[in-house]
Amino acid sequence: MPSVTIPGPAGSLEGRFHRAASPDAPVALVLHPNPKFGGTMNTLVVYSLFTVFQDAGFSVLRFNFRGVGRSVGEFTGGPGELADAQAAWAWLRAECPQAKASWVAGFSFGSWIGLQLLVSEGGFNSFVAVAPPANNLDFSFLAEWRTAGLIAHGTADQLVPEEAVNQLVAKPRSDGVTVDYAPIAGAGHFFDPGQEELVRVVSRFVKQRTS
Repeated sequence: MPSVTIPGPAGSLEGRFHRAASPDAPVALVLHPNPKFGGTMNTLVVYSLFTVFQDAGFSVLRFNFRGVGRSVGEFTGGPGELADAQAAWAWLRAECPQAKASWVAGFSFGSWIGLQLLVSEGGFNSFVAVAPPANNLDFSFLAEWRTAGLIAHGTADQLVPEEAVNQLVAKPRSDGVTVDYAPIAGAGHFFDPGQEELVRVVSRFVKQRTS
């Protein structure tokens, strides 16, 4: 898949982009976990999400936040990374102006940024949030769910207790909005084991939402 360089607010951002054959194919942006703990766009869960969308016929982009890999800048712990995601989203939409649907997906810290993007930008049709760190990051910006989506979480996650994610899942929903919850039995935070089941769950959800 081609390497791409995205203009970011702190400098260029390194990315990988797959363009679907159809110009009106849906688009998805995939966001990686906290780089302070080794997260990059090549983290296995991120790569797996990217592949799910690619196989489903999407044009899909993943990229490194500032200060990761060849992306310019320094990690800020939230505000700068949201600005990076906004820049990457603008780039993806400019590359695929005829896209018939828009998705955002993220893993751990990336899911927190992705859900902020969902709220700040609007216009998304769905989302996938994997292992959202609901016990140690502030999700109060989600007063209610206004976009349908999927939350997947390992039942043996050693970093984020399942009860914290259950509170996130239980947030009020706007009329007609559904948020599916998929507990992955026995999976830890990094889905090792659990990777194959995570891919099956996300693939099934994407297929259901796009068929």
